[in-house]
Amino acid sequence: MSKQPLLVLVICFILGICFQDRLILPETSVYIIAGIGMLILIPIFFQSYFLYKIRPFLLGCLFFGAGIVLHGFNTAKTIKGMAASNPNVIFKISKKLNSTRKYKKYEAVIQLEKEYFNSIVYLPQHYKELDFNNYYKAKVYLTRLKSASYDFQFDYAKYLKRKGIYYQAYISDEVSSVKRNDMTFGEKVSQERLKVLQSIDRMKMSIKSKAFLKGIILADRTEIDQDTVKDFSRSGLVHFLAISGTHIVVIFGIFYFVFVQLLPLQFRKSAIILSLTFIWLFAGFIGFGNSVLRSCIMLSTYFIYILLQRKPDLLHSLALSAVIILISDTNQVFDIGFQLSFVAVLGIFWLNQPLLKYFPKQDTYFKRLIFNTVSISLSAQLATLPLVLLYFHQFSFISIVANFFIVPFSEIIIVLSFIMTAFIAMGINIPAVSMLYDIVIKGLLEIIHWFADFEMLFFDDISMNWVEVMILLGIVYLLRFVVVRFDFRNSMRLIMAVLFFFIARLTFNIIEYQKTEVLVLDFYKNKILLIKNGNSACFWIKDPSEKDKVVQYIVKPYMASRRIHAGEIKFFPEHAQKVIYLGKIYKIN
Repeated sequence: MSKQPLLVLVICFILGICFQDRLILPETSVYIIAGIGMLILIPIFFQSYFLYKIRPFLLGCLFFGAGIVLHGFNTAKTIKGMAASNPNVIFKISKKLNSTRKYKKYEAVIQLEKEYFNSIVYLPQHYKELDFNNYYKAKVYLTRLKSASYDFQFDYAKYLKRKGIYYQAYISDEVSSVKRNDMTFGEKVSQERLKVLQSIDRMKMSIKSKAFLKGIILADRTEIDQDTVKDFSRSGLVHFLAISGTHIVVIFGIFYFVFVQLLPLQFRKSAIILSLTFIWLFAGFIGFGNSVLRSCIMLSTYFIYILLQRKPDLLHSLALSAVIILISDTNQVFDIGFQLSFVAVLGIFWLNQPLLKYFPKQDTYFKRLIFNTVSISLSAQLATLPLVLLYFHQFSFISIVANFFIVPFSEIIIVLSFIMTAFIAMGINIPAVSMLYDIVIKGLLEIIHWFADFEMLFFDDISMNWVEVMILLGIVYLLRFVVVRFDFRNSMRLIMAVLFFFIARLTFNIIEYQKTEVLVLDFYKNKILLIKNGNSACFWIKDPSEKDKVVQYIVKPYMASRRIHAGEIKFFPEHAQKVIYLGKIYKIN
């Protein structure tokens, strides 16, 4: 507590949020906790030896209670229920989402009579793209989002609920529009970003290069095809595709380099301030995404320490960023990107310098760049691996090699992409530059595809629960001591932790293998009969054309959840209506 007080208090704050999310205390209890917190504040300001001793405990309780109260207020919002219907509604879009084969998807604010609420709007692919300049009117099929029926399914409704979205609206008829005169500043910025995205679409480059450029600089991954996403995921380079701390640091470096060249030496601090200002302007332009906001806050905090001539403290920057983000929205703590980014920074803090000592001597700028980039990437990968296994159930050993070769050159790609985007935004079109960029990105995507093709080194359907995740994080914690000083004591501690992990994993496997389960699942318009017996499961489906979707959304999540190693898909006879299994009748019509 004495060394990192803010980090400890942030952890208490996060525990309070998780406590409230789990138990969902009633509003009266939340107000009582808020009152207790106000009472705790009183003794904190008094000076005495006893209070000095218990002050850290009181502060921890205060932040724990603050987490409960703030999250309680965030989750106390109620939305008026509406049955599925086909009303005429007026709406405006607030964000573009990933498209599907059938629909373009948007987050939108819908007005129905006197009610306003957030919704996901599904627009058929052949319709014209929507923008921020207009209000739209259309007849929609409006339905409330339903939570997942089973624990192994991704709960899309719960995910959207944390963003304040409770409905989805499907448009089938014509959409009329009228020009808006009340656009906010943020919506005007979003419209300008949309114009740049549309300008990129008109460039003479391959579709994949355009989608890559929009994703890596403008944080728009909505048009990246599934094969490309799959390649990045299998090669362990998906962090390169999304805007992250690396991107923000590189773009900050571009601004800083320009201002250092333009300003005299005595204005070096001004160069930092101007660079931070432009980074925040850039973040606003691309929409203040969660990962972008986190990176900007951390970078700003870090350089504020430098400007104040204080030693930069990475953990203080991390904790302060978390406080700012979670006070504005406590639901961010459940965002996968939030968790991965903060654990990655902790991993870099904990492992980077010890690992760097095992690399060759960094006596030149190029060596420092290469070896630092690789060690940072390796530290972040090791720290985030438990969460990656928990949420995505997959891991590829080729990702270590891929990161070693690709990550050191990622800065060059980001710089080229940023300059290319700046040219397009300013209306500068140099065909030779576009052709060169297209060739570079095509080559990059081919290399990533080559890495992703190593099927033997890729493992999916990996089962993991929170107990195993915490043990693995403990192993990462102990790994530093072994790397810093390889001796008997540190090695045995690490070995014992690894053995404890395998014992816990074996225990969870044995418990799961004792269970038998029979489920009839609704999947779109079809029924699926699922029979689990020990370490194997059989999935019966009617329509063979739905096999790929069933594998993606039912089979793989179920096998990962239930720790199954053997799964089989079978097909019902065409006219089958009922199934008798172990004396019970299951309807499948």
